[in-house]
Amino acid sequence: MADQDPLARYNAKRDFSKTAEPRGEFAPGNGISFMVQKHDATRLHWDFRLEVDGVLKSWAVTRGPSLDPDEKRLAVRTEDHPLSYATFEGTIPKGEYGGGTVMLWDRGTWAPVPGKSAKDLEKGHLHFTLNGERMKGEWLLIRLKPRRKERNENWLLRKINDAEAGGTDTLTEEALTSVATGRTMQEIAENKPAKAKGKAAPAKAAAPKRVAKSSSRAGKPPAFKPLQLCTLVDAVPAGNGWLHEIKYDGYRALIAVGGGSAKVYTRSGLDWTDKFPGIAEVAAALPVNDALIDGEIVAYKDGRPDFSTLKDAISNNGPMTLFAFDLLQLDGEDLTKLPNVARKERLRPLVSGDDPRLQFADHVVGAGEKLFETMCREGLEGVVSKRADAPYRGDRTSAWLKAKCIQRQEFVIVGWTASDNKRGFRSLLLGVHRDGQLQYAGKVGTGFGHAQMDELLDAMEPLARDTPTVVGPKNLGRAAVRGARWIEPKLVAEIAYAEVTPDGVLRHSSFLGLRGDKPAADVVVETPTPPPAAPEIHVKVSSREREIFPDSTVTKGELADYYAQVAPIMLPWVANRPISLVRCPQGRGKRCFFQKHDAGSFGEWVHQVPVTEKDGSSEDYLYVTDADGLVACVQMGTIEFHGWGSTVDHLEQPDRMVFDLDPDEGLDFAVTRDAAAHLRDLLGEMGLTTFPLLSGGKGVHVVVPLTPRADWPAVRDFSERFARALEQADPARFVANMSKARRKGRIFVDYLRNGRGSTAIMPYAARARAGAPVAVPVSWTELRDMTSAHPFCVRDGAELLKRANGRGLQGWGVADQVLPDL
Repeated sequence: MADQDPLARYNAKRDFSKTAEPRGEFAPGNGISFMVQKHDATRLHWDFRLEVDGVLKSWAVTRGPSLDPDEKRLAVRTEDHPLSYATFEGTIPKGEYGGGTVMLWDRGTWAPVPGKSAKDLEKGHLHFTLNGERMKGEWLLIRLKPRRKERNENWLLRKINDAEAGGTDTLTEEALTSVATGRTMQEIAENKPAKAKGKAAPAKAAAPKRVAKSSSRAGKPPAFKPLQLCTLVDAVPAGNGWLHEIKYDGYRALIAVGGGSAKVYTRSGLDWTDKFPGIAEVAAALPVNDALIDGEIVAYKDGRPDFSTLKDAISNNGPMTLFAFDLLQLDGEDLTKLPNVARKERLRPLVSGDDPRLQFADHVVGAGEKLFETMCREGLEGVVSKRADAPYRGDRTSAWLKAKCIQRQEFVIVGWTASDNKRGFRSLLLGVHRDGQLQYAGKVGTGFGHAQMDELLDAMEPLARDTPTVVGPKNLGRAAVRGARWIEPKLVAEIAYAEVTPDGVLRHSSFLGLRGDKPAADVVVETPTPPPAAPEIHVKVSSREREIFPDSTVTKGELADYYAQVAPIMLPWVANRPISLVRCPQGRGKRCFFQKHDAGSFGEWVHQVPVTEKDGSSEDYLYVTDADGLVACVQMGTIEFHGWGSTVDHLEQPDRMVFDLDPDEGLDFAVTRDAAAHLRDLLGEMGLTTFPLLSGGKGVHVVVPLTPRADWPAVRDFSERFARALEQADPARFVANMSKARRKGRIFVDYLRNGRGSTAIMPYAARARAGAPVAVPVSWTELRDMTSAHPFCVRDGAELLKRANGRGLQGWGVADQVLPDL
């Protein structure tokens, strides 16, 4: 039959008596499906398939689809496949066409963008949208001009820069399990049973998802804690010691999760769970024993958070989103003493899923003025700035600041004036607490429609009284408030305004909505103040002009300034972790030594944690919590910071595993770079997300984040067996023995970093080497083009901060996952 012709090539390539793949039989479909199959054949690739005219048009994407619009991925056209292939997952026998493991990696629907059609494929250019479990938004397929004697039809697959775009190719690196069965490539190859069906790990979140410490989830929602509040300032604070977030236009909320349930508290501690059932539902499903999450609940109008829309959403159970920006407690552990940036990195993997009801509130370090300009230009409310190294305090402090694009705050409704019409009112009368009194603050006569007027009147009439409760200008009770209807001061309204007159009355005000989450007694006048200066470093650095790196003239003062500068991006990795220091008091050219115990000479900014040694004795190990601690170590001659694989709160359960690829002298860096990618692929087949770290020396660290569940012996055992398996599989390339003699021409896979008490260089730490290089996180995309393990030095602090704020490093080093069986 003619309609079977497109599948003739497919059938001719396969022996269906040997392969479990479906026979190619034409079956009309609905024309909207797409899927991607991860295929480990002669070469690992991703088979991208679009349903067109009753078949699956197919391309082999050699490195997989990327969320980075700048990444153009080669997509080699292959034979059309039958629609029945859309659900195939398994193993094609070795020796057969396409022999290897096949995972159903993504699935969903597709459609050409308006004005385009599937027939554009014949023209060599298809612009389309995908709605998959991992691939979303707009994409392009472009056919390349064929070269002489080229047999294959080559195309490029590229992501369009939209809301679903990302900065790197983490899509394939982090999405490591089947959308159909939840299995890794290794588990499919071993024909292990399906784990779970349903939603895949999302494109922008690490996979696999976090596993709670107790599968019974026997915890209970923690009690409410007072919230940290912001101080109003008239400008965004400058300097790199601040992280900056969007100021969302919504309701502040504290989410208490535990035992499979969740409560939603307002800023004052009211239980409003029944008003936000969707957010409570998604929070209750988080895989934790217990957690306390701080955030802001918003609703959208025309793509922007809108307070009035939020009020309607609460009344009508409409769509709402919680933007989570802080984590106060997790699995019984109080996190409030950790630096702000460290708390956010603990929070990120918990709420970085694809459910729109719960999202992570991202931030930038430094560059707050630029973010503020952007927010104001886009019509958003403003920016919240937070000290990167500050703990969480349930009070209003100068460690959290807010700068607003337009002036707005809460006011108490103290009355109203009658309307000339038969319904409604002309304006609301407002008050605010100032100097211990409720003072008159003017009127608001715009911003509400008839439905809101009826709602307000229904709320105000039961509160009617004969006399005013406010004091204020001389004209109060005269012309300005003639005919006023006074009420008890219990209702709170959010008001936007242009300015305040010298006697405290609003001008050009507009009603935004009622606030039920804040008591009237707490409504006080907010007067913006100048922002504080950059966070002060309290440690005095002596001998600042002494050259620590004589080959590059870097001084002790410059090194101290570097660590103070990069503290906001370094602290998530080094804070609250036992550290060993490389101290070079006379500079790197003189005697240097390791120090891990505290002799009491570092001062108040460097802390101690008692650690039980093998012989049963106890020794105090060093750790830091803030920028002052880093600088205090530099004052004592420190250049390098090496950290344990666990934190002081979970000493016996590592939260990361590191494979240090240490090449033999003379090996080109490209050899190490390719070896790191090979480890990424092998660990990815086991379901482990990895991240590369340039060591600042000559090697690459492959970092594997872990949920702190396994103990040290388990992590050490896994890493050793993996390293020895590498050597056994490719002895010309890898060696798992640290002997210099056996390393010749090969790469030492140093798994010894994963023993209790062993350390690895910390991200952004300087190295005591020529040129003052630093260890730097990079994406796997960036690593492909790197030519050395030390491209940055201590004089590149500003560039490193800029890189950390880019999308390419968002979520670097964060993936809650556990060790698989090996």
